Amino acid sequence: MEFIKQEKIRFQHVDYAGIVFYPRFLEMLNGLVEDWFEEALDRPFSKMHETNGIPTVDLKVQFKKAARLGEILTKKLWVKNLGSASILCGFSFEDQQEKICLEGEVTLVNVAFQENKTDIKAEPFNEEMISKISNFIQND
Repeated sequence: MEFIKQEKIRFQHVDYAGIVFYPRFLEMLNGLVEDWFEEALDRPFSKMHETNGIPTVDLKVQFKKAARLGEILTKKLWVKNLGSASILCGFSFEDQQEKICLEGEVTLVNVAFQENKTDIKAEPFNEEMISKISNFIQND
């Protein structure tokens, strides 16, 4: 199963040429991850970040095709590998003609904050999260 969201390319996303400025793609990816955690995994960042976090520790991105102002992108996310405290996700952003604009992999690690939030440490996912995340595993 894939987690899928759509996003319209707005003026705030583009550069002078009217195409998505590459850092905006990364912001859209982060939004996709945040939506996945809230909507599919029932773990909204607003609650999770009181005691835990899910930082990106590795990111591989290929920019395949420009996305332009006014286009609608279909953003897809799936799990390629689930470790005890980490998730390797694949992702792609497609235009309305189903042409890939962006694709790649992102590795996220579940961490626990110490009380003062200065120290963080990887923390294994609980059984409930493993079960929910497992629904999105795809074998290539």
